[in-house]
Amino acid sequence: MKKLLIIEDDQIVGSIYCRRLQAEGFDVVVAADGEAGLTSVKQSNPDMVILDLILPKLSGVEVLKKLRADETTRSLPVIVLSNAYLPNVVQQAWRAGANHCMIKAGCTPKQLTEVVNRLIANPAIVPAEAAPTLPGALTADARAAVPPAPARPPPAGPADDAALQAELRRNFLKGGQEHIAQLRSLLQVFIKSGGDVARLPRLFMLSRKVHSLTSNSAVAGLANVAKMSSALEALLKELYEKPKNINASTIRTLAHTVDFIALLLEQTNAHDAEELPGSNIMVVDDEAISRHAVIYALEKAQLKCVGVEDPSVALTMLAEKRFDLIILDVDMPVMNGFELCTKLRALPAQTKTPVLFVTGLTDFESRARSTLSGGNDLIAKPFLFMELAVKALTHVLRGQLDLNRA
Repeated sequence: MKKLLIIEDDQIVGSIYCRRLQAEGFDVVVAADGEAGLTSVKQSNPDMVILDLILPKLSGVEVLKKLRADETTRSLPVIVLSNAYLPNVVQQAWRAGANHCMIKAGCTPKQLTEVVNRLIANPAIVPAEAAPTLPGALTADARAAVPPAPARPPPAGPADDAALQAELRRNFLKGGQEHIAQLRSLLQVFIKSGGDVARLPRLFMLSRKVHSLTSNSAVAGLANVAKMSSALEALLKELYEKPKNINASTIRTLAHTVDFIALLLEQTNAHDAEELPGSNIMVVDDEAISRHAVIYALEKAQLKCVGVEDPSVALTMLAEKRFDLIILDVDMPVMNGFELCTKLRALPAQTKTPVLFVTGLTDFESRARSTLSGGNDLIAKPFLFMELAVKALTHVLRGQLDLNRA
């Protein structure tokens, strides 16, 4: 019997992975943090490690480096679970010697089990130089080299993945509002704290709670809740590492995002867990550097977009095609952002399309004009890439959710 070690600090998620893998005939051990995981490797001598990269005490990347530095565990197969919005962490894991990377927000117990079976059959480490640039998938050559998993006897546990997924979803939704209440409480404590010395520990606690929400919603198969909380987690991590960026704008974004996650949970039922379709976003800015910066931020959230320099060209395109989000600069020649917003609101396809202003004009008058012209939100330049990504993802998912309910 093959032995697996899961290093996961969320007890509920760890036990769910454990249950599913035990049903496949594996002997499974769970460690609650990186330090405990390293100890367990020596004690239990596992055939494979499943490692969350975002851990307290000792990060998953540090654990992986220690495993690869030890002769006895250098070739031990390791699957890492990470955040799609933290590509640097993912690349660090590849360079440290991960065999496979999975995005935690999209990792159901069934998907994890399929990857475990595949790598048990062929545990070769993917070299750092061959690691894919997009996290979560093996290279084409690596996939071709992996033979089908050997046949296993029918699992002793629950064989019906759909039934298990439905059970996990129901259990998660029962405690959904408790998750939100805890998030709001931690956010309020953080907001009321003064100075980095008091704020940072509270920000860390909030980040850990959001990480738990991502994990739990992912195993329950709630793709959009997991996607949104994963993006929020990445923003919190950036603010923790660079506390000088904590300001009124980022705090508003945190609060609005928590509120939207609450809305996602309220409007989700046991049969409504499908991921909403991909996005189509227009970015209008006459300055190339600024336009490319916005597009880069959107790409961090895997949001598809088109950049337009000329507001008049943008208006013509908007008359012909519906978009999920429109991002406008304000100070543009011929037609400024406020004028463009007023005109696009008269187009049948764009009456309810979310409009986000990204501008250096942040005075009260500009904010008022953004609202009066039909805008939904405003973010000031210079902006945090991850904050803009979170805002954009919120507006896109909210708009798609409204259309899906209509």
